[in-house]
Amino acid sequence: MTASISPRESALVQRLAGRGAAVADAPPSVWFMRQAGRSLPEYRKVREGIGMLESCLMPELAAEITLQPVRRHGVDAGIFFSDIMVPLKLAGIDVNIEPGVGPVLAHPVRSKADIDKLPSVDDVYRTALEPIREAVRLTVAELGSTPLIGFCGAPFTVASYMVEGRPSRDHLRTRALMSAEPELWGRLAQWVAEISGEFLRAQVEAGASAVQLFDSWAGSLSEATYRTHVLPFSTRTFTYVQDLDVPRTHFGVGTGHMLTAILEAGATTVGLDHRTPIPTAVETLPAGTGLQGNLDPALLFSSEKARFTEAERIVREGRAAAGHVVNLGHGVPPQTDPHVLTDLVAFIHEQ
Repeated sequence: MTASISPRESALVQRLAGRGAAVADAPPSVWFMRQAGRSLPEYRKVREGIGMLESCLMPELAAEITLQPVRRHGVDAGIFFSDIMVPLKLAGIDVNIEPGVGPVLAHPVRSKADIDKLPSVDDVYRTALEPIREAVRLTVAELGSTPLIGFCGAPFTVASYMVEGRPSRDHLRTRALMSAEPELWGRLAQWVAEISGEFLRAQVEAGASAVQLFDSWAGSLSEATYRTHVLPFSTRTFTYVQDLDVPRTHFGVGTGHMLTAILEAGATTVGLDHRTPIPTAVETLPAGTGLQGNLDPALLFSSEKARFTEAERIVREGRAAAGHVVNLGHGVPPQTDPHVLTDLVAFIHEQ
């Protein structure tokens, strides 16, 4: 591919930066969280026999997986193929993705002694990021004028996995650590913020045009708890890319009750899950805030009429925001028929 325009001048990037008025005549922009992999047969083919984290650290493979949905669906951005556990793996933490379970740590981090053993975020870690930089460079070279969105997990979600040791429905150990030993929690969350920030910065310096911070579990917290124990660390992660002039999306699952706090972490765009109405977000957030979202992923398994009706509504309501990029209210489920996504993209582009 040969780039015809700078990715940072694309309609999608301007909308993520809250400058949608500048591209009002352009078709709506759309990409899907977790579009890289999961539902595509070509993804399963190239990943065959290769572990999840291992595949993320193979630059040519990671680039190929990132490109697959752009080629197939015609989405307006690639989302970098990675996993929220990759920064931990690169930092030397013994973590694996177990099929049917998710991230599992050999040694959960629950005490001062555990936190004292965490490696420093230094030049050794920055050097370990080279496979990530190379994967981004390869991807950007192929994408041309289509922007690449960089990605990492937010400190609360990643630190929760470290404390719990595996996926948890209630995050009781994590919440208990926050309240009983806030200084220890702060040390752990700060460490995650630093490795996540370096991870994001490496992607942008290698060519990513925007970034997204993904907080799977933040919705389990009250806004007061979030502001006290989480917001400072998500803010720290974003500071690593604030000087690089890229749009910054902050997405949390179930965070409709604290949209302003999500924005205050340093985002230019707030990602909405399918529970949060777009008009509510427009009314709640300051003028100039970009929005992303928020088709219910369940509609991918519904009728075409229902899907298109909801997509049309989302595009219409999104025009009231300073900038709006269509997305799902969460990630693409692995059982999704890829043809459904391709047809949905074409329909959105016609609006």
